Amino acid sequence: MADKSNVKSIDLYKEFSAVTGKRVVFKSSTPYIPQYVTSNLSATSDPDALYANRVKGRQLLLENPVRKSEKRKAEEEKHRRAQESKKRKKLRVIGKREAKEKGVWKLDKSQAEYRLFVPLHHLWMSYMSELLTLALPPKDGCSPTTKSIPSSQTMFPKLVKADFHGAVISVRQSKNPCLVGITGIIIHETENAFKIITKTNAVKLIPKANSIFALSIPLYSTLPPSRNADTPFPILSPEETPETTVLDKPHFEFDLYGNQFRFRSADRAGRKFKHKETIEL
Repeated sequence: MADKSNVKSIDLYKEFSAVTGKRVVFKSSTPYIPQYVTSNLSATSDPDALYANRVKGRQLLLENPVRKSEKRKAEEEKHRRAQESKKRKKLRVIGKREAKEKGVWKLDKSQAEYRLFVPLHHLWMSYMSELLTLALPPKDGCSPTTKSIPSSQTMFPKLVKADFHGAVISVRQSKNPCLVGITGIIIHETENAFKIITKTNAVKLIPKANSIFALSIPLYSTLPPSRNADTPFPILSPEETPETTVLDKPHFEFDLYGNQFRFRSADRAGRKFKHKETIEL
């Protein structure tokens, strides 16, 4: 048994002795914390082991992280908007207000011709054929089957997110009786209105609010049978494009309630629509 007279007692509550008249030199090999701990725990049997076990590698939280103030959040939001604006200017992308001031969406009177937008309508029918996976038209002498007609339940989620530029719509009902019966090709869609061009070369701005529209969809695919997914849509010039529309072919119609459709085309693409009961005007 060890002699108790040789065992040194350690006072854990003893204050550290003040170092006076000594000069402390710190080096990369002897940093401050290990040197300070080992020098002030000289009464222990192994100060280096005590430092390695209880001090080395430990992290001390000096203060609680402070939440960002409202002013800091406002500054960060302002900085983010400035960066986005700078990025748009670098890409030469103009905003909605600037486009309105410059008249980007104003149609020149010399270009307000129905025949010039018929190729856009044919391109839209090709887009619908691929989006809705429409079947090819039946061969001569063959009657269509129910399998060739797509289900309306699978078409609804795709149609509400589709792009309607180039579609043919007509006003079926409206609180403004002067708008009922107007039919044309959509040349521009905004949040609250459709801008269409009619066969009489008249440009009409139809408000979505308090109106019900009829959207015509081709019953069969207008794409050539040999086309695959890697081939771009066929685009013809106005002189080569026949002036036929979806109304001259087998088609079916959907009712669009403008009060529930007041979103931009880009916003509809990422929006989740919920099933609701039909509302009247």
